[in-house]
Amino acid sequence: MTIIAEVPTPTRIVFGTDGWRARVADDYTYENVRRCAHGVARYVVDRGETAKGVVVAYDRRFASEHFAIAAAEVLLAHDIPVAYAASAVPTQMSSYEVVERGAAAGVVITASHNPWTDNGFKVKSPSGSAAGPEILAALEATIAENGGTGIPRRPFAEAEEAGLVERYDPFVGYERFVRRSLDLDALKAADVSVLVDPMWGSGAGWISRLLAGGRIRVTEIHQERNPYFGGVNPEPIRPNIDEALGIIAGGGYDLGLLLDGDADRAGAADERGVFIHQLQVYGLLMYYLLEHRGMRQDVVKSVNTTSMAERLGERYGVGVHETPVGFKYVGPKMIETDAMMGGEESGGYGFGMHLPERDGIYADLMLLDLFLREKAAGRWPASRSIAHLHEIAGGSFYQRVDLHIERSGYAAFKDRLKVALDEHAPDGFGGMPIVRTQPLSTADGVKWSIADGSWLLIRWSGTEPLVRVYTESTSQDLADAAIAVGEALVRAV
Repeated sequence: MTIIAEVPTPTRIVFGTDGWRARVADDYTYENVRRCAHGVARYVVDRGETAKGVVVAYDRRFASEHFAIAAAEVLLAHDIPVAYAASAVPTQMSSYEVVERGAAAGVVITASHNPWTDNGFKVKSPSGSAAGPEILAALEATIAENGGTGIPRRPFAEAEEAGLVERYDPFVGYERFVRRSLDLDALKAADVSVLVDPMWGSGAGWISRLLAGGRIRVTEIHQERNPYFGGVNPEPIRPNIDEALGIIAGGGYDLGLLLDGDADRAGAADERGVFIHQLQVYGLLMYYLLEHRGMRQDVVKSVNTTSMAERLGERYGVGVHETPVGFKYVGPKMIETDAMMGGEESGGYGFGMHLPERDGIYADLMLLDLFLREKAAGRWPASRSIAHLHEIAGGSFYQRVDLHIERSGYAAFKDRLKVALDEHAPDGFGGMPIVRTQPLSTADGVKWSIADGSWLLIRWSGTEPLVRVYTESTSQDLADAAIAVGEALVRAV
């Protein structure tokens, strides 16, 4: 009997809040990576920017360097020169290299904070920011036209021998770039002890190296490459970073600085090992720029980020712009408004004087600078500085619950959830009525607010099969009530 194998339907590739991500060997294959690279190549060629080249980078995930070469070979086949990372580097280093070189685009092989089983494909615009909706729409259209057949490739070694590949190490240039807006020597001279946890990712060694040679004492854990990420998702939130928090709680440290798997997200802990949540970090960084750096430009925040931004904006007289979730919205809005800062709930923060893209390393260094300046002002240790932030910006009791959905049934679940959010929307939480219902402009969730500014948000992810329930409230009791209402609504679907 003859068995005729069915020709598989090409994977539908859609770029979510920050790139396309999928499970390795399932949808994330060399064939699909080449399809993505072909989309980038066609975009560059159609714009007549072939000679500008494309920057290619990769993280420490399983086979990332091999997927990066597969992408580079497609670009090279279109006669596009490639600047290829000499080793795994933080995602934002591709943004830096794109800007410094005046490249047409950047490609990064990374799944950021996703589970270790995944990998991904990010695209950077010529400004260094995440590629915006217009660019991504063009890429997706090209990718959809090609099911993986007939994509040209030029062997990497051959192209390198012909001078079309340049291997780069961004550290020296990046350090020089950072020094334009941050006094690294002052940070090095500080008499403090810092614990750094890069979560086995591509940010390992970067903060330690940038702060080396001074009085400051930096201890770094989890520096080795581990594509399993120690069995946790490499996202710098609890419980993933509980080991680091425990070490700090044991004494001997003034501050903890945390990074995610590709180092574009920042996290922190105070001297007691208490996690400083992402919304607090946004507030601290905004306060730092306003109070200690004397800046008065507008700021940008995603819809699921802190309401402290509005209160600080009112106090210091700066505008606050809100965007959908994802730096593909935050970055372009920063450029449009000449913002001094942009950020999102996930722990990604970008800065106008630096890059309009998330940079966890730079954000962590700015946090360190903030706490040292607060120390000089008599607000020390770090926990005292955080208390001062809340004295002037109000409370921020933040919670987030991630509800994982079976990947195969995720699309159908989202359809049912959309109906549930409309038909069974909450009328309040904590005994207080909803005063504002805000459907997200990207049609991927809904946000409800009560009179004191506390809010509840339910949103389904564009990069993982999960639904997130968030709240920021003015008290812990309100936060508990809000998260319970949101979680119950999702679980009833």
